[in-house]
Amino acid sequence: MKMTKVVPFAMTALLLGSVAIAPTASANEGEAVVTNDTKQEQQNSQVQPIFVKVAGTVENVEERDNATYYTTKDGENTNVFVVNKDTLIFDNTGKEVKLQKGDKVTAYTYANKPMLMIYPPQYNADVIIVETEEMGSATVDFFDKDLVNTDNSLKLNVGKETIIESQSGKAVTTENLAEQHLLVFYTITTRSIPAQTPPTKVVVLDATAEEHVEEAQAASFDAAIEEIIKNDSYDINGTTMVPLRLIAEELGFKVESTGTGAILSKGVVSYTITRGEKAYGYNKALRYFEVAPALLEPSKTYVPVEFFEELMQ
Repeated sequence: MKMTKVVPFAMTALLLGSVAIAPTASANEGEAVVTNDTKQEQQNSQVQPIFVKVAGTVENVEERDNATYYTTKDGENTNVFVVNKDTLIFDNTGKEVKLQKGDKVTAYTYANKPMLMIYPPQYNADVIIVETEEMGSATVDFFDKDLVNTDNSLKLNVGKETIIESQSGKAVTTENLAEQHLLVFYTITTRSIPAQTPPTKVVVLDATAEEHVEEAQAASFDAAIEEIIKNDSYDINGTTMVPLRLIAEELGFKVESTGTGAILSKGVVSYTITRGEKAYGYNKALRYFEVAPALLEPSKTYVPVEFFEELMQ
């Protein structure tokens, strides 16, 4: 059983999960000193990154499609950062800035955010940090209940002087930082593992996190439907026929058998489908399939895959 048509809602995404792992920076007479620890590097290499981290120097700026496209170079690598009104842009000290040609930047994007398979790679950046000569570092990561990041390389010791903000503009306090995606600015760290720092500024990425959860749920949802179609479909005269009940229930519809077909219902929406008939009921109206539903396996009604585009609207 093979599919012969492209399924619009079964999206295939190229997720780039690699990330550069920075060494631990610690305080020594006011200057950052790099320390290396083999065990820590081995531990870090096993952690699945939440954010993709990509650096480069801005070489070109182009406005289009209600967004700004920044082409960057890092050695032989070319990348494009797509920036919109929701992208957070700061310098490494925590000051809001505007991007311009010549800026050395680091972009952070959720690792499982769908990407277009094109060259050069395009990243819909969630956070961009402009690197300056002023002392200061920035990182974006998930911090647990103890305010330790995912690879156990940094722990936050939030003090009274730490500026705490949220992306959504909501009022937040130290208690709101645990188990959150955070943008953290700091200057010095201890030599311990994890390194500890009194951050100068912390931004809770609450708006981005909510959007990310929705995207992740949608991706998981699409993957489940794609798997059903991959394993259970028939081709009839160039039309892909897929199991009605399995996919309809995955979409949240209640499916009741009529003996000759099925009734699908969800809220105020209702569909009445009969095997062998191209016409089907939509509430009190009639609509039509290109290919009539059929009983292709015992007790399993199959319909054209395009029908589910309508159910997803």
